[in-house]
Amino acid sequence: MKRYWVGLTWFVRLGVVVGCVCSALDMVSFAQETQVEGVAVTQEAAAEPPVVTLGEYQFTIKHALACTPVTAQGSTGTCWSFSTNSFLESELIRQGYPATRLSEMYVVRHIYQDKALNYVLRQGKANFSEGALAHDYINAAARYGVMPYDVYSGKQSPGEPHNHGEMVALLTGMVESVVKLKRPSPKWQLAFAGILDTYLGKVSTEFEYNGQVHTSQSLAAQFNFDKDDYISLSSFQHHPFYEPFVLEIPDNYSNGQFLNVPIDELVATIDKALTMGYTVTWDGDVSERTFSASNGLAILPEAGREQALQTPGPEMSVTQEMRQDTFLSYETTDDHLMHLVGMAFDQNGTKYYMIKNSWGEIGPMGGQLMMSEAYVRLKTVSILLHKDVLQAD
Repeated sequence: MKRYWVGLTWFVRLGVVVGCVCSALDMVSFAQETQVEGVAVTQEAAAEPPVVTLGEYQFTIKHALACTPVTAQGSTGTCWSFSTNSFLESELIRQGYPATRLSEMYVVRHIYQDKALNYVLRQGKANFSEGALAHDYINAAARYGVMPYDVYSGKQSPGEPHNHGEMVALLTGMVESVVKLKRPSPKWQLAFAGILDTYLGKVSTEFEYNGQVHTSQSLAAQFNFDKDDYISLSSFQHHPFYEPFVLEIPDNYSNGQFLNVPIDELVATIDKALTMGYTVTWDGDVSERTFSASNGLAILPEAGREQALQTPGPEMSVTQEMRQDTFLSYETTDDHLMHLVGMAFDQNGTKYYMIKNSWGEIGPMGGQLMMSEAYVRLKTVSILLHKDVLQAD
């Protein structure tokens, strides 16, 4: 999972993002901002479809679903937690709960402990890194509960961005050293937790939320959180379609299973989710030159489009075979996870998906971007969404 620094304020911001849909000039007639529990949320309102302009692109928004403001993962490889955390925050809004910013780092520290034990028990024959996947967040939330960001920010200095470089070096060195011992004692786990306490802060056993005293588990129960409500999908030819399989990528340390479907059906499922009011977590490759956070675009233009990031035009036609080839050749890897929150069409009728990123408020959409359907078709590794989308007629 790639590491990014949030201090990119030198990017020129052409719009203002408070919640989930941006471009202050174009969105005023559309976005209705509410303030709930101190969290700004942008929701769909009955009005003329808004138009967002990026260079010569003009996007007409078809769906823009409620979500919390863009946050920054800082110099960490924890995009999986930021994206799935944002997804769960939107799930709570969709279900009628007060908008709440949840703690990304509460889940991150538990995943680190799980990965460390897994690494030691497997005698070093496993992946220990900053990366994980959306289902790991869901499973951790089910086991350990959830916590508000105000209770556990994961920062010792509130005004500073997240920076896990030194912490990760110490954690990695510890588990590698433990594996080399002939008879490791259980004490290493206490020392491991001590490093997490030092860099992320100690976890409170109880806290107050909405005037009630909670534990992380009781808050998850109050939100009626159920991990079985969520399902992961992927689309690759080296496994049978319509069957679950373990996705062979390094960050799938927990050997999570994914339902394998043809890419046409995966894209149709995303469209169906957005139409029904459900957001989606997205895992995929962002290494393409035409993935540009600073331009607010992720596109897959046909050859010859030299100004593709400024001027709209034809996109590549992506087949299932192309997906397979780029996956097997490492051209498509699970670089990054983000939160898919809407759908739009450019002036040529090309479909795009609105993505909430976790690199801070950079680019003309203040931390969001438009990703073309062609890019989604080729560069998606997996998605996670609510199972009701699949079960609906």
